[in-house]
Amino acid sequence: MKPKAFVAALDDARIVAAIREAEALSRGEIRVHVARGRITEPQAEAAAVFLRLGMGRTEERNGVLVFVAPESQTIAVIGDRDIHAHCGTAFWTAVADAIRDEFRAGRFTDGIVTAIARIADELARHFPRRPGAEDRNELPDAVSRD
Repeated sequence: MKPKAFVAALDDARIVAAIREAEALSRGEIRVHVARGRITEPQAEAAAVFLRLGMGRTEERNGVLVFVAPESQTIAVIGDRDIHAHCGTAFWTAVADAIRDEFRAGRFTDGIVTAIARIADELARHFPRRPGAEDRNELPDAVSRD
């Protein structure tokens, strides 16, 4: 699929709703970013976007980025320091692989929404909501793009 068609096929409202539902279960933050152009090093590019989006400044360092580059057909999922300490590289790789499987079947929004749900489970396990404590949304929920 061509990158423009991929972007047009994404249901941003559904992705944002999934992010909001996921964040209601934990103190974590999730972002989805769609890159334009060819990406040769998805992990490095995802890390740069992570910083550019301010994801390293969350109070508990538990933000997670789902990074998709349709032109180069690459995906990276990365978590900030404290969530990464709990999940590790193998978890992020498994989530990215699951997204790829959905994308191969033409289910682009489903792939991202499923990934968000898996990430939400981990965030809820390691950073559950605290009863009676207010949790503020530290990052925008919108899908960002280059």
